[in-house]
Amino acid sequence: MNRVRQTGGKVYLVGAGPGDPGLLTIRGKECLEQADVILYDYLANPALLSYAPDQAERVYVGRRGKGSYPEQATISRLLIERARAQKVVVRLKGGDPFVFGRGGEEAEALAAAGIAFEVVPGVTAAIAVPAYAGIPVTHRTLASTLTIVTGHEDREKPTTALDWPRLAGSQGTLVFLMGMKNLSMITTRLIEEGLTPSTPVAITRWGTRVSQQTVVGTLADIVQKADIARLEPPTVIVVGEVVRLRPTLNWFEQRPLFGKRVLMTRAKEQAGELASLLAGYGAETVEAPTIKIVPPLDWAPVDQAISQIETYHWIMFTSVNGVDRFMTRLWAKELDSRCLAGRQVCCIGPRTAQELEKYRVKADLIPTDYQAEGVLEALAQQNLTETRILIPRAEVARELLPEELRARGAYVDVIPVYRTVIPAQDAGGWRQQLMDRRIHVVTFTSSSTVRNFVAMLGGVDAVKSFVQSVTIACIGPITAKTAEECGLTVSIMPKENTIPALVDAIVHHYQSREQVAAETRS
Repeated sequence: MNRVRQTGGKVYLVGAGPGDPGLLTIRGKECLEQADVILYDYLANPALLSYAPDQAERVYVGRRGKGSYPEQATISRLLIERARAQKVVVRLKGGDPFVFGRGGEEAEALAAAGIAFEVVPGVTAAIAVPAYAGIPVTHRTLASTLTIVTGHEDREKPTTALDWPRLAGSQGTLVFLMGMKNLSMITTRLIEEGLTPSTPVAITRWGTRVSQQTVVGTLADIVQKADIARLEPPTVIVVGEVVRLRPTLNWFEQRPLFGKRVLMTRAKEQAGELASLLAGYGAETVEAPTIKIVPPLDWAPVDQAISQIETYHWIMFTSVNGVDRFMTRLWAKELDSRCLAGRQVCCIGPRTAQELEKYRVKADLIPTDYQAEGVLEALAQQNLTETRILIPRAEVARELLPEELRARGAYVDVIPVYRTVIPAQDAGGWRQQLMDRRIHVVTFTSSSTVRNFVAMLGGVDAVKSFVQSVTIACIGPITAKTAEECGLTVSIMPKENTIPALVDAIVHHYQSREQVAAETRS
């Protein structure tokens, strides 16, 4: 067989999975991270675009089944044009590209044009969505076969390709994708071909996402129930006895933060821990970085302090960023942790201490209260007269710690090792979600995240209209005070200034509300 010579860039046909960002494959993430261009669908979770470089071109080619959208030929042409311009192109498609995703047609067009391409399979909604609804598509005693069926055949076909008698007689599980518009026809044909009207049916909309909604019925009444629930695409329809297992296996919708969408204002590179913990409790996270960590305007003060590091008695780190930037600068000056020998080291909290341990340095002091006041209390019994203290920190921070230490007779050098600025990225996406009342919780992990959040929304007066129905969660009292000064009402604040404690406090907040509501109903 003659091979067509491959020219230009390369196209990756990437399955985005059914919606939960955590279901993207590792290979899919790698492709996004190197992309110059992303063409993404309506069903691909926009959160996945955060894996792509900031400068990557993002082209929406959504296909919703209604309204106007690019024709398939147009999408294929865009893929070819971008690849011929020597671009790395990712075609991000909901579910799996080759399961009713028209990925085969796009691959054919690329092959005919001589464009190199790679297919990256995705987790198909046909299996994942029922699993998130508590429905196994196969079961040893209930269903030994699985049939995945399109509920939306090509209208240009002269006759249907579906063998309805065989589908009705399969004795296994039937999964219909894109079948909401034809639900009445599907149920009617299955009953006409022999399935009993009492056969269980489940319809799940936006499966695997925080907005997941499942309606259960039978072939006889599911159309009416779907109408009452006002179900619209995208949905997955499951027909078969396995649906009866949902009351027992419904794990996803039982998690304490299911249905909650949480806005994270941390710097993009630091949001991972918070996002992971929230997702574990069932929340959907929205990245809204209001700060960006950048180098100081002048490294000279830092370099001067490093050159005389042996003269300091204490080095005090007040944040993870302070540790990372200071230790990185040490390395840039061809030094390492050995130059800290003989210095006592204080970290304001356990997370900061953990970051320091990455550089093989163990903190001598971690206060029980993870803020400046805690450090001062821990040193209350020490004579600090003529003690030399170095504090590598942000350019703008609270002055309480250095001022109080100086008042106790210490010589304190405060050196900015980083600055926080407002990111250049467009805030339109998360701003619109706030306007649409789709955000349930906004989290703040520092005073700078609060101030920048308010500034990005137009100031103190404007921000109130965005957060009328939003729960505000702050990591500690200092951040909470800043939020209140900006006119925000803080409802959640943990006892410890840590990310895990903040997430636990959010979970407790909603569990308490559920308990009160349950008691009221009873």
